[in-house]
Amino acid sequence: MGHVILTILGGGGFRVPLVYEAVAAARERVAVDEVVLLDDDPARLRVMAGVLEQAGAGAAGPVPRVRATTELDDAVTGADVIFSAIRVGGTAGRTRDERVALGEGLLGQETVGPGGLAYALRTVPEVDRIAARIAELAPGAWTISFTNPASIVTEAMRTWLGGRVVGICDTPISLVRRTLRALGLPAQAFDRGDVEIDYAGLNHLGWLRGVRAGGEDLLPGLLADDAALAGLEEARLMGADWVRALGALPNEYLYYYDFTREAVAGIASRGSTRGEFLLAQQGAFYEAAAARPDRALELWRATLAEREATYMATEREAQQAGERAEEDLGGGYHEVAVDLMAALLGGEEHRMILDVANTGPDGAPLVAGLPGDAVVEVPVRVDSDGAHPLPLRRPLEPAMLARVQAVKACERLAIDAARTRSRETAWLALAMHPLVDSAAVARRLVDAYL
Repeated sequence: MGHVILTILGGGGFRVPLVYEAVAAARERVAVDEVVLLDDDPARLRVMAGVLEQAGAGAAGPVPRVRATTELDDAVTGADVIFSAIRVGGTAGRTRDERVALGEGLLGQETVGPGGLAYALRTVPEVDRIAARIAELAPGAWTISFTNPASIVTEAMRTWLGGRVVGICDTPISLVRRTLRALGLPAQAFDRGDVEIDYAGLNHLGWLRGVRAGGEDLLPGLLADDAALAGLEEARLMGADWVRALGALPNEYLYYYDFTREAVAGIASRGSTRGEFLLAQQGAFYEAAAARPDRALELWRATLAEREATYMATEREAQQAGERAEEDLGGGYHEVAVDLMAALLGGEEHRMILDVANTGPDGAPLVAGLPGDAVVEVPVRVDSDGAHPLPLRRPLEPAMLARVQAVKACERLAIDAARTRSRETAWLALAMHPLVDSAAVARRLVDAYL
């Protein structure tokens, strides 16, 4: 498909150049001619358009032209693909989500626990508005959502867009690729269909429970191998004994569920939360780039390097997990997005792990015990007809399913609360979450967040 228009919602966001460079590098796979940036902050939009212009000027071949706008209807009309990467409330909103929870002795994290539900409460009405306009103005477009919290946002957008919206996260596929390398297999073996992956859960709440090649599950052997596990970020973070007890490799965000006390203590011991660090760091970048537009790209690259090196640094320090491995730097969600776009528009076929409806090829729920219209994170095959979930070999273990069911129930309550503006439903969403230990505390959280 030629002459593709890609719209990025949240086009003034810090990570937009990663997407632009990945799209430009993949022009032989899917020829994006124009990238439209939408943002409600004109100053950030100007800075980011300048960064992309400089990135394009330094490219070896032709690159997509860039257009910036602050009008939603203008941005989505005519789009073939829409990347949704908005942050309602900005990074300042994230810092408040984190601090309010920490003030109650609870986990203060962007997507997991009370902070993630607070983020959802203010994000759902906005993505509802956006998805309704996409359905009206660009009904044939594919919407790829990076917006957190991914399970909740994708589920909300499906109300308007159905199967033409999918949620992406680079965390599960990064876990799969690390695991394949640890097994001595090519990192792309799953994508090519050479191995079968058993991964299931929700966004930031999933487990890799099997890696089958030639009819054999290779994961038990890996879990028994101390040397091989030492090379895996998740095992270093949570301990080889714990992953062996689970019989699975957990998504790294399971640290917040399985080591909640350690996580809260580690965050509380720091002078600033992750959100506060990013607020200061990015604020300094946008200010510096506005003052020196000729150095915008150079300033962005330096800021990015610091950002990636400090990702989950507090958690690794608390668990004495060491530095991030070189291959784990440079979050790859933009590469996942390009592979997805190349499959949807460019005639390729890819196997990925995405956030999609919990409906299998036979119409039955993929994750038994969850509703068919709930959004789950599972392996899929993607082609020009969309994302097709691959059948799960076995159900989730009861303890894993119980946690997934509890969190999904809270996610759905949060969607309902955001749409009905019900404080009582918001209270239920927070009080029922596994990481909130008191209904009284949950009520105070509602008062603080709303």
